[in-house]
Order: sequence, then structure tokens, then C-alpha cells
Amino acid sequence: MQLHFRELGQGTPLVILHGLFGTSDNWQTLAKRWSTTHRVIVVDLRNHGRSPHTPEHSYELMSQDVLGLFDQLSLGPDVTLLGHSMGGKVAMRFALDHPARLARLVVMDIAPRLSDMGHQDDILAGLNAVNLATLQTRQEADTALAQHISNLGVRQFLLKNLYRQDDNTFAWRQNLAALTAHMPAIGAEITAPQPFLKPALFVRGGKSGYISTEDKLYGIPALFPNSQVETVVDAGHWLHAEKPDEVYALIAAFARS
Repeated sequence: MQLHFRELGQGTPLVILHGLFGTSDNWQTLAKRWSTTHRVIVVDLRNHGRSPHTPEHSYELMSQDVLGLFDQLSLGPDVTLLGHSMGGKVAMRFALDHPARLARLVVMDIAPRLSDMGHQDDILAGLNAVNLATLQTRQEADTALAQHISNLGVRQFLLKNLYRQDDNTFAWRQNLAALTAHMPAIGAEITAPQPFLKPALFVRGGKSGYISTEDKLYGIPALFPNSQVETVVDAGHWLHAEKPDEVYALIAAFARS
């Protein structure tokens, strides 16, 4: 599968993988800042953005997709691979599968452990409540989402995936059917017989529960023994959107190390 990507700047490569229901667009602002010193490649993962939609969705497949992109662009072994949330698990899977292709790993607000995906139920209900066949305006879509999702910021994030097709009808950038069907796989634990021994940076939001103290002390070091965990104070799960200056500085310093 050929993934859609955008490329900015020159220098040692920094590859960025977005999270669930996201796209490469979510990282454009920070990508531009990092591109002053790096060759930044922002990627749409399968079933998201402008990358192909398929019925299958797993971390093994997404790791293979990223390997195909690395081969296409002749990347490695000096790459810094960054992933947020679901993209962070893809990045972990790739690092454990293909350690020789990376110099370092950055994981944003996700741990390798099994995730209960029940917290996505309202989002899935809202997205599936939007009737694309009869939808006339974005406001109608927001009204449908609001029946299940009270947070305006979350709704605005999700609505970035809504676009008009050539025939003027609406469609989602993400493959909603596949993501709905494979939600348990998106919460799957990342395991491996051998750890990733190169440097790894895990960045968690101070208001987020996605990386716990137990993850920091046991789960992460078991797979990534040469890792450090940094906390962005007063940030939630979307820490790169809430605290971009802090995230920019952390990754810029680590990618130079």
C-alpha cells in the first residue's frame, strides 16, 4: 500500500504518524517548525486522510505500510519516528519490528499496554449518526455529532474529516466502517520477543491518563529500556495541539541527541 504523505524541509528525517480519526494535516504547524532543521514527512495512515481505505486494520499491517513508505523514500537508519496515540502504537510496532531502520523513537501519550476502547463509543456513535446520504451542511453534521459528543473541540476535530466530493455529496476522509469494526484491534497491546534498544522518548499529557505511573515504571521500560518519559504539564491527550511550544522544544532537543 502506498501511503499519502507530505514532505517539508531538509536534513535528518523526522516521520510523523497521527492518531485515531486524525490526518497528517493535524501536524502541519509543528511540522513546519521542525522543517527548519529536519526533513519532515507527515503521513496519513491507512483508512485515514488521503491514504487508501481497506477492510483490514491492524498494527502489523500499519507497520508494514510504514516500512513500504521507508523503502519508497529510501529512509533509514537515521530516522526519528514520532507517533501520537494510535500512531504511537504504530511507531512502537515498527521500532520493534525494524529497529535497524530507526535512530530514535518518539511516542506521544500512549503506552504499549492493552487499551479499553470503550471511551470511543460516544465518538463512534456520533460519527455513525451522521447520515451522509442526506447531509446538506456541516452544521447538520455537527448537530448529529452533538447528540453523542458534548465537547465542541472534539466535534471540530472530527469534522475536519468531512469533505465534499465532486458530485457535491459529503464523505468522510476516514474509513468509518473499518475503524468501527476493528476498534478492539486499535486498543491491542504491543508486545515483542526482543526490546527496542535505541533511544525512545515518551511524552505524556499531565491531564491525560493514557500513560500511567505503572506504564512509566514497568510497561514502557520492558520494551524500551533506553527510554525516558516526559510530562507536558496542563496538557491532555492532544498535547501537541494544546501545548505546541513545549512539544516542539522536547522533540527538537531529542531529535538532535
